[in-house]
Amino acid sequence: MTTNQPGTALFKTLAIEIAVPMAVYYGLHSLGASDFAALAASGVFPLARTLFQFAKDRTLNGLALVVLTTNVVGMLLTFVTGDARMMIAKDSLGSGITGLVILASAFTAAPIMTKTMRPFLTRGNAEREAAWERLSGTARFDAILRRCNVIWGIGFALESAARVVGAFTLPVSTMVWLSTTIFAVAFAIVMVVSGKVAEKAGRLIAADARVLVAA
Repeated sequence: MTTNQPGTALFKTLAIEIAVPMAVYYGLHSLGASDFAALAASGVFPLARTLFQFAKDRTLNGLALVVLTTNVVGMLLTFVTGDARMMIAKDSLGSGITGLVILASAFTAAPIMTKTMRPFLTRGNAEREAAWERLSGTARFDAILRRCNVIWGIGFALESAARVVGAFTLPVSTMVWLSTTIFAVAFAIVMVVSGKVAEKAGRLIAADARVLVAA
């Protein structure tokens, strides 16, 4: 059961974050609401959800803080300009900024995505958790995790660029679903590619855990 928990939680979160705003937009749009009004209403849910998590946990990690700040600033800019396209570009720019922050963090002592990757690699197993602690700080192990962060950072930056271009060149009603599609496809590709790289860290963890058990 513990093996699937991180992945299940992640995909559930993405489903909620994507499905609810789209349903709100197309629902209001079908009732005659303008693109701007429908997009504004659909953007409230992700922001409210992030604020709820903060109120519940009383903490925000670096990535969550970037997302929250970007959402708030983007929402304010959107209402100031009154431009529906800016509303779509705001979300795209948000993932781009997130990608750049992840990419920059990859070259620090605490890459942002490392905490997210840990439960996938340790699977909640005590021996694997202990192996992670022993391997953390070693050149080979840290290099693998750093490479995964670079992949995530570049992936977010590229999909953001594609969505921003689309936001200002394609019809708004098209970009509502296409923007989500671009993000979902890019996310899936990055997850597979980074997962292949992370397998190397997983093998190091498994080998270290076996040595500990044997001892």
